[in-house]
This record gives sequence, C-alpha cells and structure tokens, in this order.
Amino acid sequence: MTIDASVTLRSEAASPVGRERIRLLEAVAREGSISSGAKAVGITYKAAWDAIDSMSNLFGQPLLETRTGGKAGGGARLTPQGLKVIEAYGRMEAEMARIVRLLEPDLDGSGISPLNLFSGFFMRTSARNALRGTIASINTDHLSADVAVTVAEGSTIHALVTAESARDLGLCVGREAIVLIKAPFVMIAPGHERPKVSVSNCIAGTIARVDCGDVNAEVVLDIGSGKSLAASITARSVASLGLEVGAPASALFEASHVIVAID
Repeated sequence: MTIDASVTLRSEAASPVGRERIRLLEAVAREGSISSGAKAVGITYKAAWDAIDSMSNLFGQPLLETRTGGKAGGGARLTPQGLKVIEAYGRMEAEMARIVRLLEPDLDGSGISPLNLFSGFFMRTSARNALRGTIASINTDHLSADVAVTVAEGSTIHALVTAESARDLGLCVGREAIVLIKAPFVMIAPGHERPKVSVSNCIAGTIARVDCGDVNAEVVLDIGSGKSLAASITARSVASLGLEVGAPASALFEASHVIVAID
C-alpha cells in the first residue's frame, strides 16, 4: 500500500491550510490572477477568494496583492509572506514524506497506518472567520472573562468566555490567540459612524466583496492589515441597506458569539 504524506498548516481550531490551498496560491502566482488560478485548480472564483481570505487571516498577513490589469481583467501576485508560506510548506511536506517512508516497515502488519499517527493533530472548523491577533486585555470575575484580542490596527475583538476556560487556555495579555466567529452571527451596518446599538463588537472597515444568491448573501468587510470579516445576511438586506463594494460599513456581533483558540 502506498502512503501519501500530506502536511496541514494550522493553528488549533483555526481553518487549516493544506495541499489544496497551497496549490491555489501557486496557481494564482503562476497564472497572474485569482480567477485564472481558481480555474486552474478546478474551483470557483468565490471559493478561491474564501480560501485566500482564510489563509491571510490565519497567517496574520496578506499572502497576495491584487492590481488592475493582467489576465482576466485583474492581476495578482504573491507577497513575500506568500512566497515564504509556499517554500516552507514544500520543505515540510518533503520531510513528512521521508518520515512516513521510515515508519512504514516498522508498522507493516500492525494494522496501523502511518497516516493515522498524524491525522489526530489536524482539525477543521466550520467558522467562516478565523483571525489571529494578540490579547490586549482580560477582565475577569469569578464566573466570566472578557478577552480583548487585537486583530488589526484599530480593530479589537471582544470574546466572552468562562473564567475557567481562560485559566485552562492559559490566556494572558500579550499572548497570540485566534478568534472564530461564524458568519451568520455577524451583522453589517453601512456608513462611517458607529451604530447606536447595544452590541459588544463593532468593527469598522470597507466592503470588499458582496456575493448575492436568490435568498442569502455574503458580505466581506476589509478591516485592514490584510484581515477581513465575512457576514452571512439576506439578499434583501443587501438591497435595502444599499451595500456596495468600496463603501464604508461596520461588522457587528456579540462577544458571546466569539470563540477563542490558542496554539
């Protein structure tokens, strides 16, 4: 039996980056545009953007930079960070393959696959938003903890967790952490001014993309520093709020809807 070693880059509970997403990066770099890169690896333009957003959020820096012109009406190229990610992945995948080849003879006839030894380290999350940041403050009482994580310049996300969870995770100011928010929990408010609503998080940004279906829509907000937040709302709300690409808006969500994860 042939064992195929595959490396997954991840932070615990964050959306993982595996071979498929690295191949997408390589294809975009090779083809010169996101649309052509997506076509080369057999996925939709939207799926490509979603993958690129997830990777940028996970690594904390943009992996691609877009520009006008080029193939398919718009160009894209890897940032220095994007190049480092591809190079590091290639080296790790080669090393993983070497380790698996060494293990195969020892495990022959045991009923244990070398892949089983590694699969437990990898996990996936259904949360559309996974952003890496640094813990800026923690306010606790005997039951709860308000954890503030700075994910971009001027953008701090508050999460409400139990005091016990904060202790178990070893949360402390200055430590890196990942915040996860499901897109249906995020609301969008248009305009520059902060809405006068009772909500824990109000993150300002600029609408980067609006993908509408017959019933629902996904709105992606650029919040700076290569980070984005996605909201799943109704298509009717997009029309009634006049949400357009390039317009200012804010993402609103409760601290109780934010999950904190650490490496």
